[in-house]
Amino acid sequence: MKQIYNFSAGPAVLPESVLLKVKEEMLDWNGSGMSVMEMSHRGPEFMSIAEGAEASLRRLMGISQDYSVLFLQGGATLQFSQLLLNLVPDDGSVDYVHTGEWSKKAIAEARGLRNVNVVASSESEAFSRIPDFVSWNMSSDASYLHITSNETIGGLEFQTFPTNLSSPLVADMSSNILSRPVRVDDFGVIYAGAQKNIGPAGLTIVIIRRDLLERSPDSLPSMLSYAVQDKNQSMLNTPPTFAMYVAGLVFDWLNDLGGLPVIEKTNIEKSNLLYEKIDSTDFYVSPIRKEDRSRMNVPFRISEPSLEKEFLKKAEERGLLQLKGHRSVGGIRASIYNAMPIHGVRTLVDFMSEFERENG
Repeated sequence: MKQIYNFSAGPAVLPESVLLKVKEEMLDWNGSGMSVMEMSHRGPEFMSIAEGAEASLRRLMGISQDYSVLFLQGGATLQFSQLLLNLVPDDGSVDYVHTGEWSKKAIAEARGLRNVNVVASSESEAFSRIPDFVSWNMSSDASYLHITSNETIGGLEFQTFPTNLSSPLVADMSSNILSRPVRVDDFGVIYAGAQKNIGPAGLTIVIIRRDLLERSPDSLPSMLSYAVQDKNQSMLNTPPTFAMYVAGLVFDWLNDLGGLPVIEKTNIEKSNLLYEKIDSTDFYVSPIRKEDRSRMNVPFRISEPSLEKEFLKKAEERGLLQLKGHRSVGGIRASIYNAMPIHGVRTLVDFMSEFERENG
């Protein structure tokens, strides 16, 4: 079978060892005689899976008991509104930083529900950079400040985060969670869809400081209330059990590797390989300021755009899949999440060199 490397932005590549473990346990988990997909979510078998997944995630990220870890549904997109309904009074306001398509969607959702102040934006620069912190025009009374820590479409990533803020920092980390260490205590809320660095689509992780749970109004529908979900240990209804199981295996995989400092080192090596190739020639072009480039999603163009279709065709023939840029911007994009092996990136770089020799 030809070696395949999946550069999809999500749902994305999973660790091979995790997939093999899932295969091994598919029909019979741990001698129970049941697949995880068949278990009662309140039975002792699945409860041990859920508790183990949370413990493994807490260990990975250094999450203290000052924070609740919620395993929810609805994707990060539901969080665009759920955050507001839980944390912001009807007449309240929120601050947002605009860095690309996903922050744009979050801002649009917020504007339909509360007063929004866009404190900084790089839209006028085609989202080629993160706005410098000193330029942010933050409100004194905002319920929170929201950032998108990594923009999958544009390839922008916050390398550092603002601290000592007057309002809680909220981050959509859907596409770079677990790719490097972060100080959870610097955030009020971290949320992430699972389908990039965690596991299958259908699961959303919300890490929320417990004092913020007190903001959830009693009038909220129970499924949308962080406080109610916390009280019910994310089991108000049947949770996405299979996705939680796979997520737990991914958390264990990362812990077994040595944790987030180890995977960060690998991610730096992978992204450096790709960016060095792009920067070594005029044939390929990166639109992003170097200090703001994403380690997870690497968009680039060919200086002669008419060659991009042929590039994608030839790449697919080599087993380099899902390299087409997002439909809103075009071009080429390589998503190199945690589970992408370094050999996959080297194979892509070798192909890029060969394609340049033949077409440059």
